[in-house]
Amino acid sequence: MSSRAGELPQETDLINIKEVLTAYYDIVPDVEDPAQKVAFGTSGHRGKSTSGSFNEAHLVAIAAALIEYRQSRGLNGPIFVGIDTHLLSLPAFRTTLEVFAGAGVEYFVDNHITEELLEQAEAGQAPQGCAMWTPTPAISRAIISYNQKNDPKNFEKVAKGEQADLTKLADGIVITPSHNPPTDGGFKYNPEHGGAADTDATNMIQARANEILETGIWKEVVRADFATALEQAKRYDFRKEYVKDLKNVVDMTAIAKKGVRIAADSLGGAAIDYWPEIARVYNLNLTEINDKVDPRFPFLTLDHDEKIRMDCSSKFAMNGTVERANLSANFDIVTGNDGDADRHGIVSRADDADEFALMNPNYYLAVAVYYLWQNRPDWFAGGRAPKVGKTLVSSRMIDYVAKDVGADLVEMPVGMKWFVGGLLDGSFGFGGEESAGASFLNFDGEVWTTDKDGITLALLAAEILARTGKSPAEIYVELTEKFGESFYERLDVPATLAEKAQLKDLNAENVKAKSLAGEKITKIETTASGFPIGGLKVNTQNAWFAARPSGTENIYKIYAESFISREHLRELQSSAKELVASVLQ
Repeated sequence: MSSRAGELPQETDLINIKEVLTAYYDIVPDVEDPAQKVAFGTSGHRGKSTSGSFNEAHLVAIAAALIEYRQSRGLNGPIFVGIDTHLLSLPAFRTTLEVFAGAGVEYFVDNHITEELLEQAEAGQAPQGCAMWTPTPAISRAIISYNQKNDPKNFEKVAKGEQADLTKLADGIVITPSHNPPTDGGFKYNPEHGGAADTDATNMIQARANEILETGIWKEVVRADFATALEQAKRYDFRKEYVKDLKNVVDMTAIAKKGVRIAADSLGGAAIDYWPEIARVYNLNLTEINDKVDPRFPFLTLDHDEKIRMDCSSKFAMNGTVERANLSANFDIVTGNDGDADRHGIVSRADDADEFALMNPNYYLAVAVYYLWQNRPDWFAGGRAPKVGKTLVSSRMIDYVAKDVGADLVEMPVGMKWFVGGLLDGSFGFGGEESAGASFLNFDGEVWTTDKDGITLALLAAEILARTGKSPAEIYVELTEKFGESFYERLDVPATLAEKAQLKDLNAENVKAKSLAGEKITKIETTASGFPIGGLKVNTQNAWFAARPSGTENIYKIYAESFISREHLRELQSSAKELVASVLQ
């Protein structure tokens, strides 16, 4: 851990706005360098303009490849386009719309966006309350709502996994690198089901985009000038539509009636103008901790590696939020979101005497499942029995909770895309992953979003407090008394592309030991529900660890959990690191 982790950044830690924007247009990627190619990880393509991995050429190629992909599938409805507050989202938005307009594609953008606002934002001076940012869940919700309304018959076929006529169905993109540092840009694609694209889709788009880059034809792609592209855009009020539907998924009346005092911190991300609107529409006692957009993010405390990240699951990145909560006596629950608001951070107290602390996202997911299965009776109407979906590297506490509430548990590889089908058809009541991302069904058992929604998970924490009188942290303590205490932690270790490729091929043969941290190895897994996890998981009776490369950053991740002690967790992590190191030799 860095000595500056959890501290506010210094001037030297902040990006140079002009340098980052200039590099976006001036640097042409080296197609011979794998690090500068288009690469869709678990959540889209991400990169840096200054390192030649997120530049104008990439966005032209990706947008052109996406248009071809849509044409190949007969998907001819509109594309919903949203952006977050990262600096590179702005020029990437311009490029994308220019390509879409040049191809005659129909697209929607937020009705608050103007050329003047974009220029102000590119100068680092986006006005307070400009409301032109769009969270990922608002895009997912817009796609689902549009398709339910405009072509319900074929959208129902999509939900059932049947062959459908896609002619009138919409899809969407979010231009965001999520929680990544201010240097980064990103591009995510959500098809007609509203959730993250599967690997079949992203592999096709990625391959074609790289072909467009390598052949140089990205320079020949027809583009409109941006003024024309923005004028041609259809308009959609993402915030209004999303906020008005929240009452269908969270008990907003209970939160308002109880007067739950909420402090919401968007960490300067896309939810920044959603929280005040949610408070206004539902008459909530809500305070927004930070209400300014600054693409340098100087108000965020440094993460474990001294980088600025909008990671609401990191105790270091959330340190400023937690400190402000503890300096005030005016809050009952404190929440955070990442750059595109698809993740949640829950800051809670185990009792009135305690200080606020950031909950481990795994522990909150367990609380959410425990609460939802006891407070959503219509999910079970007509004999329905929705499942709990979790990723293989999420806490085993969720397994114990699912069994306790009588729900079938389904484990999947890392990535929210694995829960899209179940959330869409209602067979999954909840789908969540270890990195603070989840979604759950409407009160009536119908789909809310098929992508992660950090806003509803944050509001659910307030609902839990309003309806039970207990904070999420208090309920989690009760779960530990019932199932034992979990000691869970994820370690991030720098890794080259070559090392990540090696780690992806880990298998049971790499594990020579018969025991792990003093316990007999009971199971070694390289798949979840029949799908490769891109690494491996080693289980014992009271513990487990998993190792896999990140799909979005140049790191590999070691996940570990012990139900014995914190000391046992450290022993477990040490054994895991030794195993990974031996593979990389």
